[in-house]
Amino acid sequence: MSPIHHHKLVELLDYRFPKNLHLRRPSEFRAVYDFRVGASDAWLGVSAMPNRLGDSRLGLSVSRRYGNAVRRVRLRRLYREAFRLGRHELPAGLDLVMIPRSPNEPTLAQVQASLKTLLGQIARRLTKEARWTPS
Repeated sequence: MSPIHHHKLVELLDYRFPKNLHLRRPSEFRAVYDFRVGASDAWLGVSAMPNRLGDSRLGLSVSRRYGNAVRRVRLRRLYREAFRLGRHELPAGLDLVMIPRSPNEPTLAQVQASLKTLLGQIARRLTKEARWTPS
């Protein structure tokens, strides 16, 4: 494989979102909520807790108030995509639970901007309180 093709392959792998980066169990969600650190804006609420994995993991919570199953899955996909594409620019080593704040569907760019801003606020707060060291 030529160096150019290898480089493109590595770039593609960086944007994958494997199962080990998902929060799945109710106990994982509960631990993040119980840690009680979060931030929100008009589009998004984010709760966070440090993990010792070196990578950030994501959980999504979209309640029925946002519409039928089709609408909720669409919101989940949008928010997951924002995390997946921006993961390399976000603080690592956090377990995150994202909750939509508006039943209206934001653009991908709006979700990405919100996520970056809110995680910056959370990272500053955790660092200031000496509860986390960025990896």
